[in-house]
Amino acid sequence: MILAFGVGLLILYVLGMLLVVPMKWIGKLILNSLIGFVVLLIINFFGQFLFGFSIAVNFLNALIVGVFGVPGALLLIIFTLLL
Repeated sequence: MILAFGVGLLILYVLGMLLVVPMKWIGKLILNSLIGFVVLLIINFFGQFLFGFSIAVNFLNALIVGVFGVPGALLLIIFTLLL
């Protein structure tokens, strides 16, 4: 009886961890996307007036800038200038 209770608690713990860990990743992904969105707006503001280019502001571009940071932003700028 005690062993079954312990196994049940272990199963509940494992299931809880399986649900909590992906939620942390999703939260971090959303936060990084929002930061990337703001960075893209800043790049577009200065890029449009100073250099004459703009980058499309969408979820994928915001995610690239949010996850990769400055190298991601530079990559998008290079792709925009080359295409």
